[in-house]
Amino acid sequence: MIRALTGYSTRHPWKVIALWAVLGVVLVALTPTLIARVTHHRTGDFLPRSYDSAAALRIAEEQFGVNPDATTVTVLVARSDGKALSPADQKRVETEAAKLARHRVIMPKEDDGPRFLLPDHSQTPRIAPAMTAPDRSFELLSVQLAGNPSDTGVQGVYRTFRDAARAQFSESGMRTGFTGGLADSVDTADAHETAAKVGSALVMGFIILLNVLAFRSAPAALLPLIAVAMIGGVAVGAVAVAAMLTGHKLDAGTPNLINVVLLGIGIDYLLFLLFRFREQLRNRPERPAREVAEEVSGRVGTAITSAALTIVAAFATLGLATFGQFRSLGPAIAVAVLVMLLGSLTLLPALLAAAGRKMFWPSKALRHKPGEGRAARFGALVTRRPLTMLTASVALLAALAAGLTGIRMDYGRSDFGDRTAAAATAAEISRALPAGVSDPTSVFVTAKRGGTLTTGRLNGLHRALTQVKGVGQAAATVLNKDHRAARIDLYPTADPQSQQARDLASGPIRDAVARHTPAGTTAHVGGTAAVFADISSAVDHDLRTVFPVAAALIALILLLLLRSLLAPVVLMLSVGLGFAATLGAATLLFQHGLGNPGVDFTLPLVLFLFVVALGTDYNILIADRIREEMQRPGPARPAVARAVRHTTPAIAMAGLVLAGSFASLATTPGNEQVAFALALGILLSAIVLSLVLVPALAALLGRSIWWPFRPRPTAVGHSQHRTTTPAPEPDQVMAEMSQAHSTGARRPADA
Repeated sequence: MIRALTGYSTRHPWKVIALWAVLGVVLVALTPTLIARVTHHRTGDFLPRSYDSAAALRIAEEQFGVNPDATTVTVLVARSDGKALSPADQKRVETEAAKLARHRVIMPKEDDGPRFLLPDHSQTPRIAPAMTAPDRSFELLSVQLAGNPSDTGVQGVYRTFRDAARAQFSESGMRTGFTGGLADSVDTADAHETAAKVGSALVMGFIILLNVLAFRSAPAALLPLIAVAMIGGVAVGAVAVAAMLTGHKLDAGTPNLINVVLLGIGIDYLLFLLFRFREQLRNRPERPAREVAEEVSGRVGTAITSAALTIVAAFATLGLATFGQFRSLGPAIAVAVLVMLLGSLTLLPALLAAAGRKMFWPSKALRHKPGEGRAARFGALVTRRPLTMLTASVALLAALAAGLTGIRMDYGRSDFGDRTAAAATAAEISRALPAGVSDPTSVFVTAKRGGTLTTGRLNGLHRALTQVKGVGQAAATVLNKDHRAARIDLYPTADPQSQQARDLASGPIRDAVARHTPAGTTAHVGGTAAVFADISSAVDHDLRTVFPVAAALIALILLLLLRSLLAPVVLMLSVGLGFAATLGAATLLFQHGLGNPGVDFTLPLVLFLFVVALGTDYNILIADRIREEMQRPGPARPAVARAVRHTTPAIAMAGLVLAGSFASLATTPGNEQVAFALALGILLSAIVLSLVLVPALAALLGRSIWWPFRPRPTAVGHSQHRTTTPAPEPDQVMAEMSQAHSTGARRPADA
């Protein structure tokens, strides 16, 4: 199957290139509309229905008409001269708010992409008075806009509304401030816009520079990157189509994560192909480049397929998660990686076949074979002092893993600082009103068996809730139209995003509800703090479930791939130590060093899957090459040295590229922890684990590492090894072995 795909692609390269180009244009054009239809913006929507806050969300939607797609912006209106609002001022605020509520906000023309391909977010906002400060220093308005706060179209609509409201109130001698999730996102994005663009440009420039330095060729540096970007665009579109067909919902940040992941692994696969393609062109200058491309693509395609399926299998375990954000991320990444795999087996080989030797123009590297360089000296060092290298690498990883002491999970928004206008407005509100006034914790009460409710019947519950320590104020009880449901909004004194607010919602407030809910009714606690308290429970459950299942599945893949019992254990232990070291380093930096409340609650699971799956890929490449070299005659240590020599350039460069791709996530506010941890984890996996720890262990254990099926030197390999000077490349040896024998080692992709 693999050789059939790569063979067809190299024999008909222009047909394959044209097909991918058409798919790329169509799906990339449709992706914004498709993504808008399959994303959730409320984290609580990903909770199972059995959780208390999820039940509260359903009641809010079904009984009180809360729009599940709405996002709320709190607008502060005050006099420009700082004086207290007079009755006339408050009347003027109501009048201006009514005018704004009658005007449709049009999506700005400057949004990226053709207008006819983008979803139209133009809308008329719902505006209602919320609260007045006790000292009448300001009045708050609640503004509802429909759409995902992460959607650039919704953000554009908010900017238009904000500017219009600011200008309109200014004409009346009023100043305005805006806060809430959408306002926070827009202010933060605007503040980081330049850094994001510069960061993305630097990462792309870094990748191109590495390719130029490695291949001394403009086509090799640019053409494949365009191909990887095209495959990535098709993959995101395919994920959106799959989600729409299956009814799954994606988190708003999933498409951006997919783009970064695919850029990294796509370039990894590309590098494995390019290094082997160049090697074979050097070894066999008399052969047509298209034939070499077909042979190399088929050989490397096996390793690429194994690597990709490892990632797919790891993320498939997220299907066991209870938290929907994890459960939707797994299939999304799996589909995207499968599309990248298909592109790596078709489009990339087609490019090699179409470009041929011109892929490496104007470099003259194809005319001569390189001598032994730094990679050879590094391999000799690792195998000459394996115990020292092993001890040093384990000591480094253990020191970083020690940072796990006292680790805590942070379920709040990342700290973007207090310099944005939205943060300043929130601080001004909290000086006069409870911090939770713009994001209350709500108690929903419903009558059983078709009964009805009265406010008097709920007075005891309302009184008990107001007496809960940490509740600054409680709004009056509100009944729905048929009096079968009621809502009591509570305004905690703590920031709704803080651990204190989550503990309050999940502890004292729920305890008070349980004790004072009237007979014949049921009650549920909702709101941001309650949602994240429930997410904490769901994530703890998922970590205990997904970790062992993913580890067992990856170990099984290694067992089948390497045909050994001991080698998979060695690789899994090394990757596990790398995971602990990476998470420990993130804890040291962000929790202990920068004073954050903890590490992001998604970090352990995302880090486990990415570092274990991708780190295992690099380990597979080095282990497979070690096995191949050990099939040649001679001691084990020189075989390991040769394997390190041939794999170091590809693995080191692939690790740098993938780490750079993950580092680009840091330009997106709120992803700093994920960017740091993933970049560090990949570097540790590629350099410390794959090029030092695993080879050092192999040098110490020798051929015993493949117990119980130790590779034995072959006569063919021996003959080839001693008849030529310099010795033929391992690929040539293995190619001739495969012609002479019906069995042989799996082709590696790392030289």
